[in-house]
This record gives sequence, C-alpha cells and structure tokens, in this order.
Amino acid sequence: MRKIEPAVFFPAAILVFVGVAYSVLAGDQAEQIFRNIQVAITETTGWLYSVGVGFFLVALLIVAFSDWGRIKLGPDDSQPEYGFGPWFAMLFSAGMGIGLMFFGVAEPLTHYLVPPEGDPETVEAARQAIVLTFFHWGVHAWGIYVVVGLSLAYFSFRHGLPLTIRSALYPLIGDRIHGWMGHTVDTIAVLGTLFGVATSLGFGVTQINAGLNTLFDVPISEPVQLLLIVVITGFATLSVVAGLDAGIKRLSEINLYLAIGLIAFVFLTGPTLFLISAFVQNIGDYLDQFATLTFNLDAYGDGEWVGSWTLFYWGWWISWSPFVGMFIARISRGRTVREFIFGVLIGPTLFTFFWMTVYGDSALRLALAGHADAMLDTVRNGTSELALFAFFEHLPLTPIISTVAVILVATFFVTSSDSGSLVKSTLASGGSLEPPVSQRLFWALLEGVVAAVLLVTGGLAALQSATIAAALPFTLVLILAFFGLLRAWSLETARRAGRKTAAQLPVEGAAMPWKARLKNMFSRPTSAEVDTYIADTVATALTEVADELRSYGYEVEQEAGEGLASLRVKDEEKPEFLFRVERIAYPAPYFSTPEAETGELSKADADSDYARAEVFLSDGGQHYCVYGFSKVQIIREVLRNFERHLQWLYHIEHT
Repeated sequence: MRKIEPAVFFPAAILVFVGVAYSVLAGDQAEQIFRNIQVAITETTGWLYSVGVGFFLVALLIVAFSDWGRIKLGPDDSQPEYGFGPWFAMLFSAGMGIGLMFFGVAEPLTHYLVPPEGDPETVEAARQAIVLTFFHWGVHAWGIYVVVGLSLAYFSFRHGLPLTIRSALYPLIGDRIHGWMGHTVDTIAVLGTLFGVATSLGFGVTQINAGLNTLFDVPISEPVQLLLIVVITGFATLSVVAGLDAGIKRLSEINLYLAIGLIAFVFLTGPTLFLISAFVQNIGDYLDQFATLTFNLDAYGDGEWVGSWTLFYWGWWISWSPFVGMFIARISRGRTVREFIFGVLIGPTLFTFFWMTVYGDSALRLALAGHADAMLDTVRNGTSELALFAFFEHLPLTPIISTVAVILVATFFVTSSDSGSLVKSTLASGGSLEPPVSQRLFWALLEGVVAAVLLVTGGLAALQSATIAAALPFTLVLILAFFGLLRAWSLETARRAGRKTAAQLPVEGAAMPWKARLKNMFSRPTSAEVDTYIADTVATALTEVADELRSYGYEVEQEAGEGLASLRVKDEEKPEFLFRVERIAYPAPYFSTPEAETGELSKADADSDYARAEVFLSDGGQHYCVYGFSKVQIIREVLRNFERHLQWLYHIEHT
C-alpha cells in the first residue's frame, strides 16, 4: 500500500489552505454566503434529511434481524480485533465526545427557555426539552454513522477494497472507484473531516477556557484559547506517535472511565431517585414521540425551529459521518453485521441518554425550583460553554469535579484530533490501515492550525455552515451506497444458497465421472423419466439402507409412490430422520443450454416439461437434484445426511 495517494493528498491539502484563506479574507461575507446556502438547502430539501435518516434506521433494524446479520465484517473465521470494552470506549470518544460535555446542560436549558411549542419555563417545557435532546443525540445520529461504517468495513475487510469512502460506491460505479471519481469522493471526505473536527475543536477549547476561568480565574480570551490549542495539539501528536493501540485506544478508555466517574458522582450526589424515574420516563416519552419527531418538518408552521435545530443536527451528523464511520469501521474488523448495528446503535445511545438525563434533568429540576438563574443566564447570554460549570456550583466538591470535567474535555479533544488524523491519513494514503506516522502528524498539526486561525478570525461559524450545506450531496451518496450494500448482500446470500444447495457428490471410489456429472448438469429429464429413475434407483437404494438400519435396531418406515421415495428413521424420544426424494416439475429449465441458445432443440423437447429429483429432509426441501446418481451414490448421500443428523442429536444431548 502506498504511503501517499497523490491524487487525494495534494488536492485536499491545497483546498484546505484555500478554504481557510477565503474564510479569513472574506470574513462576515463568507459566513453570510454559507449561511444563506444552508438556509436554502434546509428550506427546499430538508425533507430529504428526515426521510433519509428515518429510512436508514428502519432498514438497519430489518437487516440486523435478518439472515444478513450473521455476515462477518471480514473472512468467516475472523475474530473481533478489539474486545467490547475498548471497542465501545473508542466508539463513544470518536462519535460524541466533546459534544456531550458542551451540550449536556446547555441544550435542555435552551429548549426549556425557547420551546418549539407551548409556554417556556414550565413543567411541560422541561419534559419536552429532554425528549428533543434525546432525539437530536440518539439513534438517528448513530444510524448515519452505521451506514458509512458498515459499508466501508464490509467492502474493505470482506472484499479487499481500500478502507476509503470510495469503496462504499463500488456496487454503483465498479472499478471506476480507482479513478478520478474515487479520488474526488475521498478528497471531499478529507475536507469534511478536517473542517468538521477543526470547528468542533474550536468550540471545545472555549469550554476548557470556561472551566479554567471558573477554577482559576483564567481570563476567557483568544490568547488563552490559542495557547490551549497549541498544548492540546501537542498531546494529540504524542498520541499519534504512540499508535492506535497505545494512543487512541488507551486515551479512549481513560475518557470512558473519567466520564463514568463524573456521571456517577453527579448521579449519586444529585436527586438520585428523581433521575432514575426521569430516565425511565424520558425513554418512554422518546419512544412515544419517535415517529412524529423523525418526520416532523413543521409543514404547517414557518419551519424555523426545525431548520435551526433538527435539520442542522442531521446535516452536522451527516457531515461527520465520513470521519466517524471510517473510524468505527477501522476498529470493527471481525464483528458480524448484527453485532455492528446493535453495538453502534444501542450502546452509545443508552449511555448518551443516561448522560443527558443526569445532567439535563438535574439542571431542569433546579430551574423549575427557581435555583438556576446563573445557568439560565449563560444560555440567554450566548455563553453556553459556561453552563456546565455553573451547574457544578450546585454540587459538592465543585473544584474537583470541575477539574475532572476540564481534563475530560481535553482528552476528548486529543482523541478527536488523533482519530481524525488517522482517518484523513487513511484516505490520503489510498486506504492503508497503517498510514505513515509522518502523514498523521501532518494532519494533526494542520487541524490545530486551522482551528487556531479560524478561532482568531471568526471563520469557525462560516465553515460550520459550509459543512452543514455540504451534507446534502453526501446524503444522496449514503442512500445510494446503502442500496449498493443491500445488493452486495443479496449476491452473497445467493452464493451461499448455491453452495448449500449444490449436490455434494461423494469423492470416494463411487464418485460420478466428471464428464457424466457435467452432462447431468445440462440434462432436461421429463417427469416420466424422473419417476422411472426414482422407482428403479432411489427406491432400491433406500430399501437397502432401511434393511441395514433395521439390523442395528432402528425403527424404519418407507414410502414409495409415483415420483416419490422416502426413508424415515423413527425414535419416540428424539427427533426423527427423514430422507425423501421427490419429483418436482417445472415449466422451463432454470438455465439456458447451448442447444436451446442455438435452436437445436426439437419443438417436442422445447415444449416438454422439466423435472428434478429433489431431496427433502426433516427441515424441508434442500433444493438440490440427485437425478443421475447411481444406487451407491444415493446410499452415500443418505448416510452423509444421517451422519449429520446423529451429530446434531449428540450436540443436543451435550449442550
């Protein structure tokens, strides 16, 4: 695998500098242009976001419960590279991280103060605020990530395609993913990942600054925030050098332990019984309003709230999906499709719901009691990064838990930067699972530089709006890629069925000569010919097997008739064994033969029916034909299936 894919690396790097330069030089004009584009998209095609996200969730659940859920993301004998604990920790850190810290208190209070419907600052407003927060941070976000991650992991680990966004389009454009189309898709993914992570990091340092201000009266200013970016980017580069296992994995586990410790402290020192009741009720309210919220576009209103919140979030999650999807694909080799879907959808979502309940409901309870003026003022004044630390003022050991919160935001910062660098390096190296450290360092440092420059020049808001606007075309890509994934799974199912239903001829001395077997494949016996074969060959073979089984003390029943011969081994206490060959007639063959293609068949042959001598066992039809087998071969086929039956009985008795 090459260290750099020039057609992706250089265009992406150049466009990063161009984008940053435009945001810096154009300033407010750039922000206004991007914001207008964002508004136009949400007003005209916002329905596509809602329909697309809703479709993904329904389709993923169907896939998870179907037979496709057993498909491995890798060879059939592959095992998960990471245990569930480290895997979940990396999912959690990459997917939500800083956002939970920033919005855990701020978003419920915002909806409480400015609800989409009803009166503000009421019990009903508080109840609805939590449901809306659940809605924006729940399974919808993770469903988007699952589609990207599942496509990439499947095509990369099972079919050997590069671990890049282009591979998700393979069922649609085939080998052209290796040309300019694929390069363009990966370049766009690099840009989206870098700008998305950079804007998130820019907002993350404002919260770290707010925590330091609360703890040590450090002024909230750009110089302080620039210094924080430099320091934390330095830690991110150290994590890059350490590698995936020693870097991201270890930090992600630290993140998870700190997050669990912090939330446990708030849960136990806060209104614990109220939070337990609220968590249960919140999930019930969320499920009750799930469909309504999913497809709500405020068609009978002005749509302003939906556009500013729900559609904004959907666009934001979609814009982040190349980054998060690629990362969770990278760490999910060896898992089944079912494990991947449920693990990514349910695990992080439940943790997020509990987090939002503990922080959000605790803050709302204080607000309803009239003890949250400081917190509410932070939201009203547009300084939401202070809301979390204003909330900590109501808990014991405020300095300690505030310090832990600052450390947690910082470690989230580092893991986001490092995992983002890993993803961009993978894209820019043509899908290498172990991209060179030098390239990961380049992207990690560039993220810090971009975040710092945009923070100073005020370009973060402009790029945020641009990222959301860019989510529209990627939504179409996701929909097409998902249908391509379904098509690939359908082909795999057909291939498995072919292996299962093909007649497994014996390979010992009585094996059918290969020329006779090939002739058998293209034979078109009539019903009369199959009936004669079953009566003369199959019935005779089953009689010999039955006589021998009776000598071993088995109770055996036989049945013979027109186009039918069967053998049944009965047992009063155990499941019985059945082997039946039955004539099944069809109006036309399943395949074309050379004679049919060239017109050499006679009209009588073409008009005659086509029949197969198909095998049936206790669990139903096996859909393979034994017409043309010799008597010895039929006997061997019976014994092969009977041996499997005995092995199954042994397994039942010893498990």
